[in-house]
Amino acid sequence: MNAVWNGANTRIRMCEVGTRDGLQMEAQFVPTEDKIALVNALSHTGLAKIEVSSFTSPTAIPALRDAEIVMREIERVPGVVYTALVPNMRGAERAIDARTDELNLVMSVSETHNLANLRMTREQSFASLSQVIALAQQARVAVNVSLSCVFGCPMEGDVAEPDVWALVQRFADLGVQGITLCDTTGMAYPTQVASITAQALARWPQTEFTLHFHNTRGMGLANVLAAIDAGARQFDASLGGLGGCPYAPGASGNVCSEEIVHALQCMGYDTGVDLDALVAAAQSLPELIAHDVPSQIVKAGKRLDTHPVPADFDAIRARALARDQKPS
Repeated sequence: MNAVWNGANTRIRMCEVGTRDGLQMEAQFVPTEDKIALVNALSHTGLAKIEVSSFTSPTAIPALRDAEIVMREIERVPGVVYTALVPNMRGAERAIDARTDELNLVMSVSETHNLANLRMTREQSFASLSQVIALAQQARVAVNVSLSCVFGCPMEGDVAEPDVWALVQRFADLGVQGITLCDTTGMAYPTQVASITAQALARWPQTEFTLHFHNTRGMGLANVLAAIDAGARQFDASLGGLGGCPYAPGASGNVCSEEIVHALQCMGYDTGVDLDALVAAAQSLPELIAHDVPSQIVKAGKRLDTHPVPADFDAIRARALARDQKPS
């Protein structure tokens, strides 16, 4: 790891996943019109991509049962990619019909996690997703594949890197344009991230790689910086730090969008994001989901946000100056 981290003239593309990865974990249903308003607000912040919803069975994820309506009725801002999670052919048909720009397909590198999460073996998942990819290509819709548990599985432990590379190659052979390397439950650490990122970029230079981290063990920002140092330029993040994983007790949400943008902008990176607008969107979340959010930027503000001096500050200063006037 070089770890210079000089962000001058380096563009980082931010992909918002809170409207899917975050809201799907919420017990309180966010009304459809509020979801649409939130996506519309995010669309004007300068984000490169927004994962709007999930075209999963409404019985499996009732929090996102309004995916079609949301995707159809959001405002489309030029330059923003509107993506959605698609689990199978039926979901793909629904997403394409709703004018989704990109289908985000998910399977796990870990056999155990794939069975627990998707109720299929890895081979069954690959066969199913291959059909979705063919459908998307016929419809001229972009495809991204998110590989879960690249950096570790909460049930198996370490995941063999050859398993990761084998799946990346198989999807690349199918013509997939984008691959997301996912730290699904916050098991990644910086030197591991740097190594895997560098290898992926070197082996598949034509593939658009995205890095997806969770902050479960407090290493989210460090992992983002390690990935940038290794050459990564696109990251998933979740507004307010929402999210989690039902198969990893205690797992926290994705790295927080406004925290990552704030840190990168402090370091001179160009995210293209209006941080004030992003923070304003995050500040709307507690009312929508009926609880606080992890975001430290929402709680403490940006680095140079100032606070009022104490109410008796003038008296404090007067007493301090008076001490200088006393004869020695």
